[in-house]
Amino acid sequence: MNKTVNELQNQFRQLRLSETAEELPQLLREAEKTSWTYLEFLESITRYELAKREAKSLDKRMKWARFPFLKSLDEFEMEGQNVLTTRQLTQLRELSWLEQQYNLILLGPPGIGKTYIAIGLGLEAVYRGFNVYFASMGELVQLLKTEEYLNKSKVQLKRLRSADLVIIDDLMYMAMDQREANLFFHLINHLYERSSIILTSNKSPDEWGHLIGDQGITTAILDRLLHRVEVIHGGENEESHRMKNRRSIFSAEV
Repeated sequence: MNKTVNELQNQFRQLRLSETAEELPQLLREAEKTSWTYLEFLESITRYELAKREAKSLDKRMKWARFPFLKSLDEFEMEGQNVLTTRQLTQLRELSWLEQQYNLILLGPPGIGKTYIAIGLGLEAVYRGFNVYFASMGELVQLLKTEEYLNKSKVQLKRLRSADLVIIDDLMYMAMDQREANLFFHLINHLYERSSIILTSNKSPDEWGHLIGDQGITTAILDRLLHRVEVIHGGENEESHRMKNRRSIFSAEV
């Protein structure tokens, strides 16, 4: 009997059913106790393998996302904040904007929950099977500048470029030089209509030109970011003509 089980385990491994191979002795014991039919036993095996594969896939997506902390939107305090209404938050959590490759820009001063909301939505996306990548603006610029000669940067940027959702935190918190601005533009251009992007910033897009230093690059970046976007203000901000005429996620009555 043990020889047969060992042979079956090896065969499962050859079929790349490694999780089932490890659990097979336990599954067989349960089958004997409960008098499973052959069909029930096969269903148990397939359910177990699929559940373990999904758990491993979720763990992998969570590690690749690189969230600095893990807090769900269920923990977000709606009272006392002026970033989102309950209805807007519910609508965002449905992730239809992600499926349609819309972007989100969360604007406002520090401490109002922009990063919290971005990570919360990122977690929702990970749990729904999407690939997510989180980086602060400082980390992102460093990755772009070192991609040519650091393997670690190449690996991280490959993951970022293949993500369904890219979260860039603290956008434009510092000025860029010409090379950094060009690298950032090429990244945004690559992600355009391939991925959704969530940006958090305490600077309005109207101010980004001063930090990027090149109006042509700024215009090109904004054209791609604001093509399909929802700009969410956590504070008083004037909307530019470009943002007033963007395509919005939320209906007018929200």
